[in-house]
Amino acid sequence: MKIKIISNILFVLAFLISLTGCGKDNYDEPGSTLIGKITYNGESLHLRGTGEAIRLQLYQDGYAKRDPISVYVGQDGDFSAVLFPGEYKLVTRDGNGPWVNTRDTVVVNLKGTATVELEVTPFFTVSGENLTVSSTAMNASFTINQIVPTAKIQRAMLILSKTQFADDVNNLFRKDFSDISVGTVSLSADISGNADVANAEALYARVGVQAVGADQAIYSEVVRLR
Repeated sequence: MKIKIISNILFVLAFLISLTGCGKDNYDEPGSTLIGKITYNGESLHLRGTGEAIRLQLYQDGYAKRDPISVYVGQDGDFSAVLFPGEYKLVTRDGNGPWVNTRDTVVVNLKGTATVELEVTPFFTVSGENLTVSSTAMNASFTINQIVPTAKIQRAMLILSKTQFADDVNNLFRKDFSDISVGTVSLSADISGNADVANAEALYARVGVQAVGADQAIYSEVVRLR
């Protein structure tokens, strides 16, 4: 008799566990995709894309939990996220990025796939870059465009990397320059003693400009030199 009771109890427990497992399996998975880019005047901004350095935040109203969903931005200003359908607010993270800290916001009604542009106001932009290397030097000429009249340049950077991911942290070589003015800039850096650069099978170059008070720099596009 006791054996039968124990068997019945085990059967009930197994049944309940199976129901719980089925419940988990029947939960809907996120099925909508948000695709976007960070822009200024309709043009994508070039940023640091490694180390999850630049993040956006997604909020949904009407829920008790108000913690934001982090969305990581790539070096060409692109981002994406797989989410549940619904209305979201896409917001720049406080004090993060080479742009004016105004908490720029876009409302997204997501069902299926949505493509958005998040327009910001960068302190500076970089254009007209010409980057070269020889056996002894990296040379760069480019234009620094002032967007925010009160912004000041903290530093300009020349960067070389063995991969297409090149920034102030991910690199084979980086040279910082201070006392840089807005306008056309010509810079040169000695790389004659850098074995990593000399031995790299592939070499990519980039320049960056960081404003005083900004946690991130604005960059040029990545150029492959060899």
